[in-house]
Amino acid sequence: MRFSRACGVLLHPTCLPGPFGIGDIGPAAHRYLEWLAGAGVSWWQVLPLNPTGPGNSPYLSISAFGASPLLISPELLVRDGLLAVDDLATAATGLPDLFVDYERVAVVKDALLRRAFARFRARPPAGLASEMDAFRHEQSRWLLDLAVFAAARAVLGELAWTTWPADLALRRPQALAAWEAEHRQEVDYQAFCQFVFDRQWQELRARARQLGVSILGDMPIFVADDSADVWANRQLFSLDPNGEPNVVAGVPPDYFSETGQLWGNPLYDWTAMDQTGYAWWIERLRVSLRQVDAIRIDHFRGFSAYWEIPAGEETALNGHWVPGPGRRLFDAVAAALGELPLVAEDLGVITDDVRALRLGLGLPGMAVLQFAFTPQERSSFLPYALERNLVVYTGTHDNNTTLGWYLEDASEAERDFVRRYLVTDGHEIHWDLIRAALASVADLAVVPHQDIAGLGADCRMNRPGQADGNWRFRLTDWMLSGWHQERLANLVWLYGRTPQPPTR
Repeated sequence: MRFSRACGVLLHPTCLPGPFGIGDIGPAAHRYLEWLAGAGVSWWQVLPLNPTGPGNSPYLSISAFGASPLLISPELLVRDGLLAVDDLATAATGLPDLFVDYERVAVVKDALLRRAFARFRARPPAGLASEMDAFRHEQSRWLLDLAVFAAARAVLGELAWTTWPADLALRRPQALAAWEAEHRQEVDYQAFCQFVFDRQWQELRARARQLGVSILGDMPIFVADDSADVWANRQLFSLDPNGEPNVVAGVPPDYFSETGQLWGNPLYDWTAMDQTGYAWWIERLRVSLRQVDAIRIDHFRGFSAYWEIPAGEETALNGHWVPGPGRRLFDAVAAALGELPLVAEDLGVITDDVRALRLGLGLPGMAVLQFAFTPQERSSFLPYALERNLVVYTGTHDNNTTLGWYLEDASEAERDFVRRYLVTDGHEIHWDLIRAALASVADLAVVPHQDIAGLGADCRMNRPGQADGNWRFRLTDWMLSGWHQERLANLVWLYGRTPQPPTR
C-alpha cells in the first residue's frame, strides 16, 4: 500500500464533544468530518472502535470484532424512531463535559439503549427489523459469539469466563444452546447494539467519502484473555485446560519502560492458526475493512517475532523472542480479501527480520518526531532521514502531547536539539513539529488533535503501563475553532498535502 501525499488527524470518537458524557458517532462526528475536510485533511485516524476493557482501553476489549455501544448516538436513535426526545431530556444530567466518566456514562447509555431495544421489539420502524435480520445473517461468524458472551457478562456479572459454570465456560453444545434460549432477550439486545452501531457507522463513513476524508482504523495484534474471541476459539490460543494463558504478551524494556511492558494478553497458537488457513484473521480483517479504508496494525513486529512471557511474571523482563507467522499469514489474508491497505506500527525494538517483512509486503511503517531529537544518536525519525513510504506522527495516542513532551519529558539536551534543528525558540513547539511533519517527504503526516489545539500533558490520551486515568480526554468547542482549522489548512496546502488552496 502507498498513500498519496496527505495529512491525517488522530482523534478517538470518544473525544468528540456532545451532551451524553462521551463522544459518539452522531451529529458531532459528522461536524468533525466537515471540520477536517475544511482543513484539507484527507485521513481521520480513529483508533480501535471495540468495546472498552480494563482501564477504559479499547486495546483490552471483550471482542476483536464488535464495536463499543458507548459510541452509539442517542440523537440518531431519536431520528430513527427508537427513542423519543423526552427520553434524552435528563439522560446525561450531571455528566462532565471535559473528560469521560466511563462508569456513569455506561449506566446512562445502557439505559437508553435498552429503552430503544424495547421500542424496537414492540414496534420496529419500517424496514429496520429486516435490516437487523440481514446484519445478523451477514455477520453471523462472529456476532452470535459476542452476543452470547456479552449477555453472559450481563447476567452473571463481569466475571472472567473461566469462572462461569463449566458447561457454559467450555461451550458444551447442548448446555450452550439451552443457556442461549433461556436468555434470548439479553442475547438479542447485545446483537441489537452491534446492529445499531454498524448502521450509524456506515452512515458516518458514507459522509466521510462525500467529503473526501478516508478513515484509518487500528487493530491491536493481541486480544484480551477475558474476551469472546478466546472463549469461542480456545484451540487457537496457548491456554491451559482451565482456559488460563500459559504465556502472555508484552515487550522488552524500551523507551516507554525500563522493565518492559507486561500486557498480559494470551498468545496465539500459530500452528493451530496455520492449520485453519488463518480463517480467524481473515474474518477479523474482513470485518475491520467493512468499517475503515486502511488499518494500522499495532505491534507489527509481533508477526515476525513476539516477546513471550511466562504467565505469572510481574514484569516483562523474563521473556524471550519467539518466531511469529511471518508472511504466511498476510499471503493467506490477501488471497482471501485482495489488496491489504495496512500500516505497520513498527516502533520499539525493530530488527532486520521485521524490516524485511514490512518491506516485502510493501507496507508503510511509522515514525514519531518526539523520538527523533536525542542528540547522542542520529535517529532515523529525524525529518531529513524519513522516507516516502511512511506515516510520520508528531506523537501517537501513547505519547504525551507535543507540548507536554517538550515541557515535561524531554531533556534539556533534547529541547536544545529540537530548537536548533527547527530554528525556533520553542514557544509554539507543537506547531513547529506539525510543520516539520507536514514538510517531510513521508506520504502521510498524522497529527493528534491535542497538538493542533496546543494542549499540555493533562490532555494526553494514554500512559502506557499506567492502569487508570486513560482514554478520558474530550474536545471543547474552542479546540475546533476556525482559527485552528485555517492555520492547519494553510500548512496542509503549503506542503503539498492537498491540491486545493484554503478558502479565505
